[in-house]
Amino acid sequence: MPLPVLSLMLVVFGLTTGEFVIAGILPEVAADLTVSIPAAGLLVTAYAVGMILGGPLVTVATARIPRRPLISGLIAVSVAANAASAVAPGYGVLLATRFAAGFVVATFFAVAIATAVSTAPPGRQASTVAKIALGLNLGIILGTPAGTLIGQHLGWRATFAAVAVLTSAAWALVAWSVPAGPPIATGPVLGELRVLTRRDVRLAIALTVLGNIGVVTVFTFITPLLTEVSGFAAGTVPVLLLVYGAGAVVGNHLGGRLADRALLPSLTWLLTALMATLTLFWALAGHQIAALVLTFATGVLAFAIVPGMQTRVMTAAGRAPALALAVNASGFQLAAAAAAWLGGVVIDGPGVRAIYPVAAALTATGLAVALISRRRERATVDA
Repeated sequence: MPLPVLSLMLVVFGLTTGEFVIAGILPEVAADLTVSIPAAGLLVTAYAVGMILGGPLVTVATARIPRRPLISGLIAVSVAANAASAVAPGYGVLLATRFAAGFVVATFFAVAIATAVSTAPPGRQASTVAKIALGLNLGIILGTPAGTLIGQHLGWRATFAAVAVLTSAAWALVAWSVPAGPPIATGPVLGELRVLTRRDVRLAIALTVLGNIGVVTVFTFITPLLTEVSGFAAGTVPVLLLVYGAGAVVGNHLGGRLADRALLPSLTWLLTALMATLTLFWALAGHQIAALVLTFATGVLAFAIVPGMQTRVMTAAGRAPALALAVNASGFQLAAAAAAWLGGVVIDGPGVRAIYPVAAALTATGLAVALISRRRERATVDA
């Protein structure tokens, strides 16, 4: 892996760990700050809201800053926000620092992907996106458990301090290795907003939201699905999550290779496979061996679609990819928020097992968008 791409991937690893680790240390945070678990859970919401709002706002506001200082500045804000979280004197300040940490993440992802892809050999754009996305995989399956262990043994403040230190180390590597580049906006900044008026860009963002919302709903409620429906003991859930994470790493690599060969066709087939897998999970969830295999398969397919979706946004956006990618990241956060709400509605209604067919149906809407995009692409080629 080229050093600039590796350094950006390591920053993504640090940012992802900082985003997801709060879920593992919620009880410690709630007890130390004398707030309820639901109140502590709003720290997750604050981060997500920061990403949703910050994606378009920060990207437009920083569009004329050259890439290397922009990337360094975004990382600096993240490091400062995580360090401030570590020393926050109370719940209100911690809420504000989590919002600040999330505020720059969507723009960083967008600029990092655009920068990495600009160094990729022809025909390897999606594989390069997959290398950046590997930091996301590792942050979930390695960084989050490690951060949780730190929080349980040394206190939750040590977790955020560790995230700040880790991200700082990656920041130094970025500053040394990432080449200088022009600003992400080469023309008037307001002109960059026109990218969002393109139908193919809007379809690509819709593909990300609709294609992911189903499987994100499953992952959000994976513990009750595996324990209450499949009958696994609660103590086996961390191992099952590692199985899911191993599938995610495999899927990330596979998805990048497939998207490089045939972008929209591969996304169409992967979404079809994901829809079928979720349907099969619904039918076979009561059989533990089948559930174990399908947990791995779901991890593979959930992350195999990521490189292609990001690359589709870039190709649709043309010369102004950063804003489209940032809005795409914000859209994914909206999908995650909707998934948490939707899963709760399903559990209160038909029950937890019904999450599987609902997720499959939602994935079908993403497949429909992929088919529409593919038809438009064919029409353009034929014209």
